[in-house]
Amino acid sequence: MDRDARGRPVVHLELHTRDLRGARDFYRRLFGWRSERVERGGREYTTLGRGGGIVECEAPAPLWLPYVHVEDIFAATRLAERLGAVVLLGPREGPAGWRSVVRTAAGGEVALWQPKEPGSFRGPWADTGDGRGGDRE
Repeated sequence: MDRDARGRPVVHLELHTRDLRGARDFYRRLFGWRSERVERGGREYTTLGRGGGIVECEAPAPLWLPYVHVEDIFAATRLAERLGAVVLLGPREGPAGWRSVVRTAAGGEVALWQPKEPGSFRGPWADTGDGRGGDRE
């Protein structure tokens, strides 16, 4: 995997929380981040600011999940495993790209993201210009 001096960019931040409404209101009031409910492929998602989103789920505590751009989702996932990470979600294809999620040996979680559009650094819900956000599986 090629790496330049800047490393791999974070292209999306996703908050997993039990309190969607509370989180949405807090970040709007603190940072002025707007949120919008979007639907893709029969699934709903709440975007947050530019390049972020909120997932309402049964997470035991709120968790920020960064999505990091990689050139090869399969190679990056195997490398993470060799470095001691546990694969929580193996590489999965969605309309805009592939993602996997790993937990580091220290307990941190990170999503690996390979967009289908070569050279694109857009995340899974990036604005596509149609007002509906980007794609996600």
